[in-house]
Amino acid sequence: MADRVRVAAVGDLHCRKSSAGTIAPVLAPVNDMADVLLLCGDLVDHGLEEEARVLAKELAVVRVPMIGVLGNHDYQSSCDEVVARVLSDSGVQLLDGDAVELHGIGFAGAKGFLGGYGRATLGPWGEPAVKHFVQEAIDEALKLEAALMRLRSKRRVALMHYSPVRDTCVGEPQEIFSYLGCGRLEEPLHSYPVDVVFHGHAHHGTPEGRTANGIPVYNVALPLLRAITAQGAVPLRVVQI
Repeated sequence: MADRVRVAAVGDLHCRKSSAGTIAPVLAPVNDMADVLLLCGDLVDHGLEEEARVLAKELAVVRVPMIGVLGNHDYQSSCDEVVARVLSDSGVQLLDGDAVELHGIGFAGAKGFLGGYGRATLGPWGEPAVKHFVQEAIDEALKLEAALMRLRSKRRVALMHYSPVRDTCVGEPQEIFSYLGCGRLEEPLHSYPVDVVFHGHAHHGTPEGRTANGIPVYNVALPLLRAITAQGAVPLRVVQI
């Protein structure tokens, strides 16, 4: 087991059919910067197979292992299974309530869902549509919990698309916080603590926050990383674990 493992993370690549040649330069430096690359959802822009195939070619520059989750954009065209298959064939190990161990570190991943935080968390009250909505958030939290339960390694990482904490949403319009994630995703992190959490989705949020029990949470949406990264630097978050 390596003493220290460098974990790089980025989300919200939003690869389009016209993105050929634009994503590979962002990802290529990861080979010298990290031992594993995490991809935190919204990997393609409209959930199309053609977009996934463009991204697969861009990912060919990455030589370190890749682990990822899907995001809401990856589901847009109801072709998520095809998108997942194309990306899996290109070397991305996609997690959806699953866990994997690599370099002595356990990685647990789920997409997550929206629903708000704290007292503003939507509850299962009223119309059936509201109850179904809330159940989706609960189911995603349970997926994350199931994945965390499987980990037996001392060092553990959680990755998702939606944010589990309000902290990393700050910077976005407050009116849309409930669409950026859900506090229900934080609950499994209290029962099965990890060393670090990575997520995307909040393009204009805050790069770092913490759970109630002190776990660092990193927002790695590419638009945010580009905004806070010095000119000429690589817009990837790298953490040693």
